Amino acid sequence: MGPILETIIGGLMTGMLYSLVALGFVLIFKASGVFNFAQGAMVLFAALAMARFSEWIPQWTGIESKFVANALAFVVAMVLMIVCAWLIERFVLGKLVNQEGVTLLMATLGVSYFLDGFGQTLFGSSIYKIDVGMPKDPMFLLESTFQGGLLVNQEDLVAAVIAAALVAALAAFFQYTGTGRALRAVADDHQAAQSIGIPLNRIWVIVWSVAGFVALVAGIIWGSKLGVQFSLSVLALKALPLVILGGLTSVPGAIVGGLILGVGEKLAEVFIGPMLGGGIEIWFAYVLALCFLLVRPQGLFGEKIIDRV
Repeated sequence: MGPILETIIGGLMTGMLYSLVALGFVLIFKASGVFNFAQGAMVLFAALAMARFSEWIPQWTGIESKFVANALAFVVAMVLMIVCAWLIERFVLGKLVNQEGVTLLMATLGVSYFLDGFGQTLFGSSIYKIDVGMPKDPMFLLESTFQGGLLVNQEDLVAAVIAAALVAALAAFFQYTGTGRALRAVADDHQAAQSIGIPLNRIWVIVWSVAGFVALVAGIIWGSKLGVQFSLSVLALKALPLVILGGLTSVPGAIVGGLILGVGEKLAEVFIGPMLGGGIEIWFAYVLALCFLLVRPQGLFGEKIIDRV
């Protein structure tokens, strides 16, 4: 029973990180109807900015405190992501209002490749470290209940708590603030929202800024765990099948879908992987999403679309 619980706990913690990345997809799709293929590149770009500025700021300013340097690097990286959000709205989305969905999709693909290339030009293409003081040593829980206890990675636990807190804060923001209600109004009907004076362009900048903040937090966590490298954008794109699983327009769906995906792929890798030669974690999410598309295309929490003729 112990190994199963360890696997489930590890899957839940990984699932919260997937949910964090998936929130970026959901927020942008809800507000603008754009399926943002650039979210993975945004995670990588934000992680590169955090890693490099945390190195450069002590050199530029002479600050010796790692905490202060990391805090300043976070602020600078966040400002950079907000500027990126404004530029994307100003020069890409703002020029494509009322265009076909496939046009907007191709635009986000272009943004993705641009961020990948520009990030490499600006910050370099090596593997960088992010050290924000997250504990690396594992710990044992419930030693009195299970023989030897349950082995839990402290870094995964802290990351899961941070991700859960951010998800809860975003949910409260959308539910209880005036800006959050405006965002939900835009998500329901762009034209109706504009007719009552909600500025669509400003809302899009806010949404992309929030998505940039989510990408920055996700990039810091993944970068701390795995190092900042260009495979990080591919890892972030694993949230794509998660969005299909939970529903394109559902914040709760992103959370629940992430937990299901995290637990499912860990259990499959541990208990089915040895029989198939391993590697299940690479394709499990996409097969699971395909199964949901065949049975429930709108996802667990997505709205069913009915066209009347």
